[in-house]
Amino acid sequence: MEVLLIMAPNKTKVRRMPLLPLRGLLVYPSMVQPLDVGREKSVKALEKAMVDDNMILLCTQSEMNIEEPTQEDIYRVGTIARIKQMLKLPNGTIRVLVEGVIRAEVIDFLSNTEYYEVNVRELPEQEIVNAEIDALMRTVLNQFEHYSNLSKKVTPETLAAVSDIDEPGRLADVICSHLSLKIKDKQEILETIDTKERLEKLLNILNNEREVLELERKISQRVKKQMEKTQKEYYLREQMKAIQKELGEKEGRAGEIDELRSQLAELEAPDPVKEKIEKEIDRLEKVPASSAEGGVIRNYIDWLLSLPWSKKTEDDLDIQKAEEILNEDHYGLEKPKERVLEYLAVQKLVKKLKGPILCLVGPPGVGKTSIARSIARSLGREFVRISLGGVRDEAEIRGHRRTYVGALPGRIIQGMKTAGTLNPVFLLDEIDKMAMDFRGDPASALLEVLDPEQNNTFSDHFIEIPFDLSNVMFITTANTAHNIPRPLLDRMEMLYIPGYTELEKLKIAERYLLPKQKKEHGLKEEQLFVSGEALMAVVREYTREAGVRNLEQLIASLCRKAAKEIVRDEDKTVTINAPDIKDYLGPAKFRYGMAEEADQVGAVTGLAWTEVGGDTLVIEVTVMPGNGKLTLTGQLGDVMKESAQAAFSYTRSRAEQLKIPQDFHEKNDIHIHIPEGAIPKDGPSAGITMATALISALTNIPASRQVAMTGEITLRGRVLPIGGLKEKTMAAHRAGIRKVILPKDNEKDIQDIPESVRNDLTFIPVAHMDEVLKHALVRPAEVH
Repeated sequence: MEVLLIMAPNKTKVRRMPLLPLRGLLVYPSMVQPLDVGREKSVKALEKAMVDDNMILLCTQSEMNIEEPTQEDIYRVGTIARIKQMLKLPNGTIRVLVEGVIRAEVIDFLSNTEYYEVNVRELPEQEIVNAEIDALMRTVLNQFEHYSNLSKKVTPETLAAVSDIDEPGRLADVICSHLSLKIKDKQEILETIDTKERLEKLLNILNNEREVLELERKISQRVKKQMEKTQKEYYLREQMKAIQKELGEKEGRAGEIDELRSQLAELEAPDPVKEKIEKEIDRLEKVPASSAEGGVIRNYIDWLLSLPWSKKTEDDLDIQKAEEILNEDHYGLEKPKERVLEYLAVQKLVKKLKGPILCLVGPPGVGKTSIARSIARSLGREFVRISLGGVRDEAEIRGHRRTYVGALPGRIIQGMKTAGTLNPVFLLDEIDKMAMDFRGDPASALLEVLDPEQNNTFSDHFIEIPFDLSNVMFITTANTAHNIPRPLLDRMEMLYIPGYTELEKLKIAERYLLPKQKKEHGLKEEQLFVSGEALMAVVREYTREAGVRNLEQLIASLCRKAAKEIVRDEDKTVTINAPDIKDYLGPAKFRYGMAEEADQVGAVTGLAWTEVGGDTLVIEVTVMPGNGKLTLTGQLGDVMKESAQAAFSYTRSRAEQLKIPQDFHEKNDIHIHIPEGAIPKDGPSAGITMATALISALTNIPASRQVAMTGEITLRGRVLPIGGLKEKTMAAHRAGIRKVILPKDNEKDIQDIPESVRNDLTFIPVAHMDEVLKHALVRPAEVH
C-alpha cells in the first residue's frame, strides 16, 4: 500500500518502498525484464512488495561480486518497477517478471534488518519535443542502424520496434538497453534526467561503439587477406594475433614472438647474428605451440639472445692501482704480478691487444686460483671460473649438436653467458687433470680456444655461429706441466709459481690467514693474539707443504679452540705463544731439520721433486755377503731403477781407482732402499745420490749429514742437469741441510731461489762424480 510521507519542493511525492539490489543488470523505465532472485533479503523485499502494491525499487550494485551490499555499494538512482509475475523455481530461487515504470532517487535508507527499505523520490521526465530534440532522435536512430548493421547482435525486428518510438526519453532508454555496455555507462544514462542531455550521451556512446566495430571489421578483413582458403588454422592464429595487437595484449605464442623481437631489437650484435636470430624467430612463429621442436628453437633463440656479442667492460689501466690490488691480495708471487702489470702497460700503449693465455703452474695451495681472481679485480673485468678436473668429453668444451635431446653449449660459451661481457678474465682450473675416452679428447678441443690467432672465430656445436674469444684473458692452472699435451702447452705462456719459504708462510699467516680465520670464527681483533714465534712453530713443526692450505686449516683449529674458551668466559683474551702450540695442536708432527743426526756409511740425503713441492729422501745402501744380486726397494719407477743400474755400473768401472775389490759384485749382495716405500718414486735426478751411497757403503767412508744432492749420472760419471731445483733447495733448507750439490748446468737456476734461502745454503755446482765424492764423503776416497 502506498504511503504518502511528505511533499517535495518540486511537487514530486516521496514514497516508502522495498529495494531490490541488482547484480550486473540494470532496468530502464518501460522495459520488461525477467529476474532470478535468490538472496534472502531480496526475497523478503519481493514478498513485502507483493503484499503492498506490487511496486518495488530496482537499483544496481556498483560491484556485482558483493553478496551483502551496504548503502555505499548501491547506486542512488534506480527504477521503480511493477511486479507482473512471480514464480518459485525448484532450486529455491524466485523468477520475477518486472516492468520499469519511472526513474526514482533514494533519499535515505530506513533501518530494516529483514530487507532493504528506502524513502524514494520519483524523477519524472520533462517530455519536450522541438526541432533540436527531433534532430537528435533522428541522428541517434541513424547511428543505431549503423551499429546494428555492423554488430549482427541487433535483430531487424528490434530495429523496427525502436524506429516506431516517438518519446525521446523512452527512445534513449530502449536503445541503451540493447547496447553491450558496462554497467557504469548504463547507470550514467539512467541518472541523466534531462532528455536532450541523455540523447547526446547516447550519441557519443553509439559513435564509440561503431568505431570499435569498424576496427574489428578491418582486423577481420586484414586477416582474410593474409590467409588462403584452405588454411583455417593459420587464419585463426593470425586473427588472434591481430586482435591482441590492437588490444595491446601479449598472450600466447604471438606475445612470446613479440617479446623475442623486442629483445632482438635491443641486442647489440653483428648483422649475421641478428639475421640468424630473426630467421629462427620466423621458424618459431610457424611451428605449432604443441610441437616439441618449438621448445628446441626457443631454447636456441634464448641462448643467442643472452650471449654478449658486443658488450665489453672498460679496462682499468691504472698500473699503480693494479699493483696495489695485487700486493694487497697476495704476498710474494712476484713473477705473475709482474706479468700482469706488463700486460696492462702494453694495453695502455696499443689500446688493442689479443688476450694472453697464461698458465700458472705450481703445487696445491700456493694461490693460483686466487691470483687469477685478483687479476680480474685489478683489470676491472668480470671473472669466470670453470673446473676441467675429470672432464673427458669433448662436448664439454664444444657443446652438443642441437639434434640431441637436452643439448647445451659447451662450458666456454656457458662461461661467456655467465660473464655477460666479451672480455672477462676466464680461469680454466686444473687443466692438467683432463682425461680422454671414447667420447673424444677435450684437450684437443681446447686448442682452438687457447690460440689467439684462431679463437676470434670459436665454433661451438650448439651455437653454430662463430664467437669471438680474442678479447678474453684466459688463465689456466695446473699442478704439473708434463701432464698437459704438448700442442696445448705450446699455446700458453708458463708462469711457474713455486712453494713458499718459511718466511713467506709466516708473513702470509700474519697478514692474511689469521685475520681471515678470526673473522670467519667471529673473533674480535683483541680477543685472540698469536705470536710470530707461535706461527713459525706451526709452520715448521706441523706442516710440510709447498702451499699454505694445511697451514690455514691449523690456524682455523687455533681459532676454534680460542672461540671455545671465549664462549666460556666472555671477558677472556686468548694469547698463544710458541710453547702453548702443543696444548692446542698436540705433539709436533714433523721434526724441524730432518738432516741425519750423525754421519753414516751408505746413507746419503737426496733431493726430490713432487707435485706438492720439494722433499728430502735418504737413500740407503747395504752390502752383504752373497753372489752379486742387486736389490732395489721403495716402489721405484723404471727410470729410477735404470739410474740405480747406471750408478752400479759406474761404481764397478771405477772400482780400481776407489780401492774397492774388483770382484765385489760377485761376492756381495747389494740392497739399495729408499724409505717411505708406499710412495711411488721415479726420475733420473737421484743418480748421483745412489752412486755416492753405494761408494760410501763399499769404501766404508761415512757421507756427510750436512750435504744433500741432486743430479743425473752417466756411465762415465758425468753429472747432468735436472728440473725443480728451487723446490728441492727449499726442501733442503726446511730439513736443516747446509750444503747442496747440484749439476753445473743448473747453476743459472740459483738466482730463482728466494734470497732468504740462498743466504743459508752453500751451493756446490759439479760436473763429474769425482767432485761429488770430494764434497759428500767426510774424508776423501782413495781416488788415483
